[in-house]
Amino acid sequence: MIGRFAGAIPTTLLIGAVLMAAPVFAASQTTLIWHGHAAFEVRTPSGAVILIDPWLANPVNPLAKDKQDPLEQIAKADYILITHGHFDHVGDAVAIAKKTGARLVANFELGTNLVKLQGFPKDQLGFDTLMNPGGEIRIANGEVLVAMTPAVHSSGMGNPMANEQEPDLVYGGNPGGFVLKIDGGPTLYHSGDTAYFKDMEVIGEQYAPDIALVNIGGHFGMEPAMAARAVASVKAKTAIAHHYGTFPVLTQDTNGFAVALKKRGIRLQKMAPGGSVTFDGKAVVTAGR
Repeated sequence: MIGRFAGAIPTTLLIGAVLMAAPVFAASQTTLIWHGHAAFEVRTPSGAVILIDPWLANPVNPLAKDKQDPLEQIAKADYILITHGHFDHVGDAVAIAKKTGARLVANFELGTNLVKLQGFPKDQLGFDTLMNPGGEIRIANGEVLVAMTPAVHSSGMGNPMANEQEPDLVYGGNPGGFVLKIDGGPTLYHSGDTAYFKDMEVIGEQYAPDIALVNIGGHFGMEPAMAARAVASVKAKTAIAHHYGTFPVLTQDTNGFAVALKKRGIRLQKMAPGGSVTFDGKAVVTAGR
């Protein structure tokens, strides 16, 4: 039929008809940015921006080292996920929330006390975003499933009203980690500051994350060899290290972690503060410094 009538139909219309008949593919890239310490930024295929443990002003962030304000670079944030109440994980959450309108995903007690004591905007959290280990929610119009996982750690948060009678730290709820299952993208596991525990195997059985973002700094969390065991337990194919090198008491590099991963046949994706990794679906397509 096309051959018979082609002379009567402009070529541009024929091309347009073929293009309209072709399948339309949605954008499929996810970008992961490490801001240093335990702070990560996730940009989803639909353009949602998720910050995890957003201590952006940490001393290894390149902007902070250059005497710049990292918060000035945050033009958009839709959600802030906080694993536990320690200052180096709550970080700049309140300031970012006030600037961007981002909603808070955290355990119930931590969220409540962040509003009461540190001024997190009350209307930017609620029963739709506050949760506890074992629970799952959908965010970003359903694009991302967030599961809060258990963690073996502590969770005291700073008390701005501390004095001789009032304690320096107040209850920050149960510590946790997060699994982010991104439609059209990778499944990420952020360990928070947990120690290793055997039931990490359940996280692997339930979610089988593609990427494990694990603390390797020791002292306050996992030593590198146990962090490698954690990656194996959650069945992740690739590991990204965090929570190291920020303070003198922490492990200063990924060398020991890399050796322990290699023994287990697990890939280490190296990142430097300020660097990024881009995924096309679940596959890494570009990796910055």
